[in-house]
Amino acid sequence: MSLPSLADLRATARVVSLPLHTRFRGIDVREALLLEGPEGWTEFSPFAEYDDAESAAWLAAAIEYGWQPTPAAVRDTIPVNATVPAVPAASVPGVLARFDGCRTAKVKVAEPGQVLADDVARVRAVREAMGPEGRIRVDANGGWNLDEAEHAVHALAEFDLEYVEQPCATVAELAELRGRIRYMDIPIAADESVRKADDPVAVARAGAADLLVIKAQPLGGLRRALSVVAEAGLPAVVSSALDTSVGLAMGVALAASLPDLDFDCGLGTASLLAADVTDEPLRPRGGSLPLRRVVPDASLLDAHAATPERRDWWLARLERCHAVLAESS
Repeated sequence: MSLPSLADLRATARVVSLPLHTRFRGIDVREALLLEGPEGWTEFSPFAEYDDAESAAWLAAAIEYGWQPTPAAVRDTIPVNATVPAVPAASVPGVLARFDGCRTAKVKVAEPGQVLADDVARVRAVREAMGPEGRIRVDANGGWNLDEAEHAVHALAEFDLEYVEQPCATVAELAELRGRIRYMDIPIAADESVRKADDPVAVARAGAADLLVIKAQPLGGLRRALSVVAEAGLPAVVSSALDTSVGLAMGVALAASLPDLDFDCGLGTASLLAADVTDEPLRPRGGSLPLRRVVPDASLLDAHAATPERRDWWLARLERCHAVLAESS
């Protein structure tokens, strides 16, 4: 695919700033740059701390989704999980109420400034709210060292965990932890070890994970993500990076095109946003999302437009990432 010109990208670029219901991943507002290509609207939204080299993969994904047809789908609805931020246990029922029909919950743990007792209380509250048939997975975002992770898995095991996502930061730690807790029959999922790695399949080769968490934008697009799953040979969970509904539609297209979908996907995060770019956001209904592209509403793009200073920041970032892609093509 030829790279669209920077002028073509800038011509439709809209930068939005969307408030969250609850602080998540250290932010209260999610910013994103939306673009319209021949195939429809698409999203470029790497987090602010990511450098240009890493962010360029997100732009490649946005261009692929907006300028190329999506891979053939094998399903038209995607089951999704609820996402529970690192909130106090008493706030858990209110969070889960925003995820209609979801019978799986991913619970954030290992939050900076909190302790394991906070995680235990939060996961216990999720189990109480969801009952014995609900599925619970926890996500540490690499926040534990090896011994902390082993201790935490033991402390949380009573809640019948579906899996533990990125308990430690490095592939070597994941492999060691997987050996230590194998007798507990609690799988380990790799996220950052896939999407931030120079070699996304290294975690599979090292025997460091039982499944992969994949995200379309960080991996450079739908086709790249599908190739990673195929090469790794492990089950995959499609997740999001707190995208707007436009970006979530890209993730839904990825999940719809996977040959196998054994786990509920982490694509329900529009429910964490207090506002979106469309009057028909991709929020779970009956625990699932439909396969469809999302068209932003002009009035909402205006209502949630970023400040001129933030718009200029995003357009400068777009230009730098475009240069990275042009140099590598």
